[in-house]
Amino acid sequence: MGRSSKHIVGLDIGTTKVSITVAEPNEHGGLDIVGFGSCPSKGLRKGVVINLDATVDSIKSAVEEAELMAGVALEKAFVGIAGGHVRGFNSRGVVAIASKDHEITRADVARVLSAARAVSIPPDREIFHVLPQEFIVDDQDGIGDPVGMTGTRLEANVYIVTGSISAVQNIVNCVNRAGIEVEDTVLEQLAASEATITPDEKDMGVALIDIGGGTTDLALLERGAIRHISILPTGGDHFTNDIAVGLRTPVPEAERIKKKYGCALPSLVSEEDTIEVPSVGGRKSRVLSRQILCEIIQPRAEEIFSLINEEIVRTGFDKSINAGAVLTGGGSIMEGIPEIAEDVLDMPVRRAAPVNVGGLSDGVNSPLFSTPVGLVIFGHRHRTRRVEVQPPTNPFFFARVGVRVRTWIQELF
Repeated sequence: MGRSSKHIVGLDIGTTKVSITVAEPNEHGGLDIVGFGSCPSKGLRKGVVINLDATVDSIKSAVEEAELMAGVALEKAFVGIAGGHVRGFNSRGVVAIASKDHEITRADVARVLSAARAVSIPPDREIFHVLPQEFIVDDQDGIGDPVGMTGTRLEANVYIVTGSISAVQNIVNCVNRAGIEVEDTVLEQLAASEATITPDEKDMGVALIDIGGGTTDLALLERGAIRHISILPTGGDHFTNDIAVGLRTPVPEAERIKKKYGCALPSLVSEEDTIEVPSVGGRKSRVLSRQILCEIIQPRAEEIFSLINEEIVRTGFDKSINAGAVLTGGGSIMEGIPEIAEDVLDMPVRRAAPVNVGGLSDGVNSPLFSTPVGLVIFGHRHRTRRVEVQPPTNPFFFARVGVRVRTWIQELF
């Protein structure tokens, strides 16, 4: 089995499943999916590791499946980070442009982002993303890339994402124990947006709603950048538990019934449709109307989207979401979910699967794979940018050396 140095790997460790995609750059500058795998996840709760060994085993199983399909040995991966411990807030940085011609360089952008990053956070948290929203050059705002422009003052509005050091490190430890090096950790909402949201939607204002097993992740994007993130402690597992209690059936059977017959809107189901429901304790199975199942699911779906709507209104973005909402994640697959979302959120809603990838794209053409596909898209862009820029370990090192050399020459002559 060959090595995987040119391959890009995205690893999504979720509450209900571990998903992985393997991609390689193609001759057109895009990505071809060459392998993927998934395995039930048994060691996480709401995005946080609660059983390290079980999580490692799940990762190994998914990796082995992807390696077999791709025909390469996987060495490192971009790993998604989510869960209730993730927080985000806005920050601002300001620097002066000191060069003689006042032309803004990549080093100036790095300095202003570093200034925006210099905020006080609790000692048990770490910053793992500084996402630029806009740059301001001499009071001219709305600038996406200021490099090459002329000015004396550069400002940056950014969105800083932080996570619990212990929670992130536990994820990293699990991946390392599974034999994979973590190339970078990536916010899962950011990854999912790379795979599902169009540039027009990002510019106009869109709400990305990723319904996972343990949580529902919300990201609000406007003018091409993330403006707000939120993690709600409800997800697909809550549908399963409601079904188990409402129909008095074991949880594994409730999960099977949800996937096969689940619908969030009773009006979409015929009154004649029935389902066979196994009972607990070895009792005889029962035949029930499918509409009963829908009436159990509908209140939970309405609750999830009501919480999302409250969050959007609370942040003041309810008038800025002009492109509507995009649903993704395993919980969005259920029939009737987009209709419930449109009704509660009062905006256009569409269900999204990954786009803009080739190769084995049919195998990952599902909302279930939005995050791992988004991780390889993010990773490809990250690697390309790194090759183009090739910064030294300290981006200001050569600048300081140049100043010292000129000073020594002036002193000598």
